[in-house]
Amino acid sequence: QVQLVESGGGLVQAGGSLRLSCVASGRTFSGLGMGWFRQAPGKEREFVAIINWVDGAAHHADSVKGRFTISRDNAKNTVYLEMNSLKPEDTAVYYCGARSGGASTAASLYPYWGQGTQVTVSS
Repeated sequence: QVQLVESGGGLVQAGGSLRLSCVASGRTFSGLGMGWFRQAPGKEREFVAIINWVDGAAHHADSVKGRFTISRDNAKNTVYLEMNSLKPEDTAVYYCGARSGGASTAASLYPYWGQGTQVTVSS
């Protein structure tokens, strides 16, 4: 079992920045893949960024590439999502997910999720 707790969301103006954190607990993490996904009202959960815990290999969605950066801190069992140049269309609930066997861009493959953190970007 893996427990995930997200934090760092909030209300920000367009062009602003936020950093989301996801603290993981419950088991060893070396074989885990981690991901940040988001879900806006009336839409499906979509991939934002993923990272492999063991080597830090990361991949970002085209819509956030150059603005968002995923990273992890092994000592703190924490995955971060640094979000810059935020746009109103980034408004959503952001979720952290974990799975065994490496990260994936498919939300359906993640058995473990945090409770989500709201990000609202005003124009």
